[in-house]
Amino acid sequence: MGLNIRDIIPRKELEFANLRGKLVVVDAFNILYQFLSTIRQADGTPLMDNQKRITSHLSGIFYRNVSLLSEGIKLVYVFDGEPPELKGKTREGREEKRELARERFEDAKSRGDFDKMRSYGSQLVRLEDEMIVESKELLRAMGVAVVQAPSEGEAEAAYLCRIKEDVYASISQDYDSLLFGASRLIQNLTLSRRRKTFSGYVEVKPEMIELEDVLNKLGINLDQLICLGILVGTDYNPKGIPGIGQKRALDIVRKYNQPVLIFESVAEQLMSLPEEDRFDWQEIFQLFHKPNVVNADFEFEKIDEDKIKEILVERHDFSEDRVNKQLDKLRAVEEKAKQKGLDKWF
Repeated sequence: MGLNIRDIIPRKELEFANLRGKLVVVDAFNILYQFLSTIRQADGTPLMDNQKRITSHLSGIFYRNVSLLSEGIKLVYVFDGEPPELKGKTREGREEKRELARERFEDAKSRGDFDKMRSYGSQLVRLEDEMIVESKELLRAMGVAVVQAPSEGEAEAAYLCRIKEDVYASISQDYDSLLFGASRLIQNLTLSRRRKTFSGYVEVKPEMIELEDVLNKLGINLDQLICLGILVGTDYNPKGIPGIGQKRALDIVRKYNQPVLIFESVAEQLMSLPEEDRFDWQEIFQLFHKPNVVNADFEFEKIDEDKIKEILVERHDFSEDRVNKQLDKLRAVEEKAKQKGLDKWF
């Protein structure tokens, strides 16, 4: 779900080479859901092992991250903790959408419509506790740092990006990171580098959004950007205020400037919403303005090839040959890091 303000946000394309030597923090749940929804078989079903356990997320973690590590990018994955109570409506909405998608998937399956099966299949994703545990296990074995957030992983990633000098950017497909104050947000980093379209394959490049550029271009401050997001709809108030899209919301926050005045101007529309869709804007504003975050440290463990093979090959039936080829790349990353460390002494 997430905040949709794409049409008004300035961005620029990045080459992977631009990120060489940079440390980035990843909103883990956001990216794992991305892997679960996009890494699928032709009929829309996820990748599975011989025991029918889903492995799409493990495939994404391993192959996509080996590619990024080989580019010289340092990765920290930040996992969600206890979600705010307001996230409940979002979870309920997602469950309803899953049920509808499941019905449509089965209908498409009965008709042998692979395109529809793939479309609806991607909406059936659910991140189970066992998946989260194994994801952390695999990441650590790959030498990727793992941080456990006290609450929202996206808020924690944005906070670390803002306060730590060695963190270059926050990685997420959602725009909420900007409302949480991430100084730089990079999207598309973990997507496949080629995307299939009706006219063939197109190259997918990372895109960077800088908060300072956003605020300067829109002519607003961070408090106004948070208000804009609330008007359009966030995970805490998914429907926002009907009839107020991105551009109208921008006009409103520019005109009224102060949060109290902004929401006074739309009080009538807010109160006319069905009771279940009404929201306390001040409560949501505070969740973005002062999220539950900590100044976490990063621990990059040594690459553990045996553990990687145990998780992927022995537990989940990945091809040993394919895994070994990726381990060769990881070994090269490790050797390069060692050489860089030795160079400091000469």
